[in-house]
Amino acid sequence: MADSTCFHCGDECGNNGVKFDDKEFCCNGCKTVYEIFTSNGLSTYYEIEGKAGTTPNEIRQKYDFLDNQEIVGQLVEFNEEGVQVVSLSIPTIHCSSCIWVLENLNKLHSAITVSQVDFPKKTIRVTYKTEDFSLKALVLLLGSIGYEPYISLEEYTKKGKNVDRSLIYKLGVAGFAFGNVMLFSFPEYFEVEEFWLDQYKHVFRWLMFAFSIPVVFYAAQDYFISAYKGIRSKLLNIDVPIALGILVLFLRSTFDIVFDLGSGFFDSLTGLVFFLLLGKFFQQKTYAYLSFERDYKSYFPIAVTRLNKNGGEENVQIYNIEVGDRVLIRSHEIIPVDCILIKGTAEIDYSFVTGESEPVFKESGEKLFAGGKQLSGVLEVEVLKSVSQSYLTQLWGNSVFSKDKASQFQTLTDSIGKRFTIAVLSIATLATVFWLLTDPGLALNVFTSVLIIACPCAIALAAPFTLGNMLRIFGKHKFYLKNANVIERLSKIDTAIFDKTGTLTTSQKDTIHYEGMELTDEETALLKTTLRASNHPLSRSLYNILKSNAIMTLEEFQEHTGQGIEGKYNHHSIKVGSASYVGENQGSSITNTTVYVSADEDVKGRFVFKNTYREGMREIFDEMSDHLELGILSGDNDGEKEQLQKVLPAKTRMLFDQKPEDKLEYIKALQQEHKVLMVGDGLNDAGALAQSDVGLAVSENINVFSPACDGILDASKLRMLPRFIKLSNRSMRIIKMSFLLSLCYNIVGLYFAVTGQLQPVIAAILMPLSSISIVVFTTLATNFIGKDLKN
Repeated sequence: MADSTCFHCGDECGNNGVKFDDKEFCCNGCKTVYEIFTSNGLSTYYEIEGKAGTTPNEIRQKYDFLDNQEIVGQLVEFNEEGVQVVSLSIPTIHCSSCIWVLENLNKLHSAITVSQVDFPKKTIRVTYKTEDFSLKALVLLLGSIGYEPYISLEEYTKKGKNVDRSLIYKLGVAGFAFGNVMLFSFPEYFEVEEFWLDQYKHVFRWLMFAFSIPVVFYAAQDYFISAYKGIRSKLLNIDVPIALGILVLFLRSTFDIVFDLGSGFFDSLTGLVFFLLLGKFFQQKTYAYLSFERDYKSYFPIAVTRLNKNGGEENVQIYNIEVGDRVLIRSHEIIPVDCILIKGTAEIDYSFVTGESEPVFKESGEKLFAGGKQLSGVLEVEVLKSVSQSYLTQLWGNSVFSKDKASQFQTLTDSIGKRFTIAVLSIATLATVFWLLTDPGLALNVFTSVLIIACPCAIALAAPFTLGNMLRIFGKHKFYLKNANVIERLSKIDTAIFDKTGTLTTSQKDTIHYEGMELTDEETALLKTTLRASNHPLSRSLYNILKSNAIMTLEEFQEHTGQGIEGKYNHHSIKVGSASYVGENQGSSITNTTVYVSADEDVKGRFVFKNTYREGMREIFDEMSDHLELGILSGDNDGEKEQLQKVLPAKTRMLFDQKPEDKLEYIKALQQEHKVLMVGDGLNDAGALAQSDVGLAVSENINVFSPACDGILDASKLRMLPRFIKLSNRSMRIIKMSFLLSLCYNIVGLYFAVTGQLQPVIAAILMPLSSISIVVFTTLATNFIGKDLKN
């Protein structure tokens, strides 16, 4: 069975596999899930996609806080007449089998009436009766079949978001009006002389006027507001000439039909607004199922176990925890407050906060900080500060997290828009003066014609369609950006700074090698059996690499929290743990994680755990060093500095033992002379990510956690980062080429306008043609350069 794979989840069964119903399972948990599915008529789950499950976890105590009805009331969406509706995040949803079984939960419990999966967001919405069922029962049911929900303080505190559909409504109004106005305009274009058309010509013109009113005063209102704010701030943004063009089109067209001078330019007006809004919609279309704004609340639990004065336990919201309260912290729980350790031996993983991968050991009387994860054993602590005053929360109070990078960045479109506006107004003024001196009757016509034909519709469309399409292309390759503005900022960077732990290294693999005297077969078998009884992460890693198949029943097993474990069998003993625990003097030069082994009180050697760097790291840095300055900014120690120096380019700057505030200040100092890209993965990088010109979070699972950032990069695609940056630069070239193409249209149109020859049919042809050609050009060009990512 050692080489077989689990029928349920596909993991290696090893020597602890379980055989049931002529099938092999890696653990009793997977076997139990199989039994649940087959006994409830859900065996089709395995027919849809083989080995689609995940190993279930023991989660019973973890969700005791769901007995608190106040907390449940905050989590559920609906709670009336014995029926509750709740939406839960399920990060392990990954295939069609997952969707199928989760949408058939009613077969597992009769209280569940409806369950619907939103696959992109990895959420499930469940409706259930509360007579003999509860939210806690639902969560435990999901956990028992391998779909444990992700419930955090963020989920508890977030309010229902009002979805802004105003752009969709405006786009719909503009599109409806554009189609109808074009229909009414056709007889005018071709000068069709037909009795009924001629009779109702004025009716058609006034209908076009009526359709244009909601377009100008509703659909296009954002352009007028933006132009007004720009002028008030003494800035000429791209919306100034657009708003001016829309206003002149409307007034000129209204003037024409009132005095029966023609049909005006209502078709061009409605078409212009429609294409502009279409570009804005295309640019805003992003990844709603990802969160780019996560903070410490994504880590924190909703409730903790508080010890009352009678010695009993109660589950309370963490915001109700007060200074002086006694709180229990169980194994693998996050410490939500700054506190003093009262009972137990703490082994704290602070990598979320500091980036240091080494666990920290604390004893009774020592201080613990919020954000650390207790790795083994139960702790009793006394609260020193409330959640809102803890170290981690204060860290998030930095003003950098409220900075709006997009508003502080001048886009290429806006920088060109300023010059374009000045040029158009200058041409209109000079042309008007010329015609006032030569033929005053044409002066007003020329002035309005210049403003109409020079309206920068095509220029305004170039960036939205180029960057919007690049967002889509990047997303197909698991590079998700917050908005299109990030691409433009990414094209400007000249310095890239990387975090080490979790960004350049991966937690998915452990590189472990043994140093010392060779273990005998009997010692190896006893060591593996002892490790089998421990749930410590290092014990599990060691257990998986040992080759012995001889599993025995221990006569005695002891686990000393924070020190190590001991197993005894047939008058022999084995100890695994820290140097002091097994009786070895550890040298001060050891910087890697080490686990020592002794057999019958005789120290045999040690297992050294080293970081495993992601594949292609050398190629990433070599490729980026050609045009960027590079650096490493790590909260970890400098134990691997020499190894990194051998792999990375010689000019790469490396700083270690950096606290979160140190990282932020370093990035801020760099920005005095550089445009900085920061690449990190956790809370310890959050300040630097927010401060940098572009902050990218690398994530093993994009749906579970990523700190506040501008973009999320799937860890498996980190090697493609240099190509993403190059494509950002190429995207800006496409926009500039689009501007040149648009300029050609404007020159042709301005010729007709300045010479007083502009006819409605010319405007009707040139304005939509320029918009459509820009859209086609940018789409084809971005698709072409996007092919580089497939190689």
